Amino acid sequence: MVKQNAIKVFEEKKVRTVWDSEREEWYFSIVDVVAVLTDSDNPRKYWSVLKTRLKKEGSETATNCSQLKLPAEEGKMRLTDVADTEQLFRLIQSIPSPKAEPFKLWMARVAKERLDQMQDPELSIQQAMMDYKRLGYSDNWINQRLKSIEIRKDLTDEWKRHGLREGVQFATLTDIIYKTWAGKTAKEYKEFKGLKKENLRDNMTNKELVLNMLAELSTKEISEVRNPESFKEHVDVAQQGGTIALNARLELERKTGKPVVTPLNAKDVLGLQGDTGTEEGEENVQE
Repeated sequence: MVKQNAIKVFEEKKVRTVWDSEREEWYFSIVDVVAVLTDSDNPRKYWSVLKTRLKKEGSETATNCSQLKLPAEEGKMRLTDVADTEQLFRLIQSIPSPKAEPFKLWMARVAKERLDQMQDPELSIQQAMMDYKRLGYSDNWINQRLKSIEIRKDLTDEWKRHGLREGVQFATLTDIIYKTWAGKTAKEYKEFKGLKKENLRDNMTNKELVLNMLAELSTKEISEVRNPESFKEHVDVAQQGGTIALNARLELERKTGKPVVTPLNAKDVLGLQGDTGTEEGEENVQE
């Protein structure tokens, strides 16, 4: 499954979701849906009791529900019961709630928005702009962030062209780029900024974003010219790309006397609370 985690909001309550790009299907956290529909103080217990009852009744919804890793409150990725749209429609019928019909309409709208964005990528960009704007980011930062997403995709497309695998290989090369120009791996960088499950790049300053874009753009350009074959050669290219950004960083710091890599994050600058993340596939180790 090629999946992307995302947080959706229904009546100010968060619903964790996963988009499966191969099946073109949304998966929703059942516990989150139960919390929305019932206002229960313990939606996990509510779902556990309901799941047991449905299994005794022979319900396929309870028997066939999948488990996927979703971000928990403490920031760790934990296996969570999920249901696709069809399963969830059936499950909602077992939960007496005045919110059932509005929630079904909301689910249908979520599905339609994703399909529209697949057919017209510009809609996805517009949605991202509105989301960042709503969170309080400046227009200048938003423009930089969207450009960074484009450059990141160009780099990962280049890696895919060479047969590299998403996951460990992408994460390793990304860490090398970070470590070379910023002196920190993705994990170290997030710890430095006091982040847990938040997206690292959503918490970078303009200067950090620009230098990271330079590092990734340089890596992609060098890769296109050198055409590396082994993973070791890709590591060397990533270090070269990162070094170009490192030199720019050191020169800027020398001229200004100010550090580029700082512990500032979105909460510090904008006073944001809760999640600051996107669904661009950059989460976790691949940031």
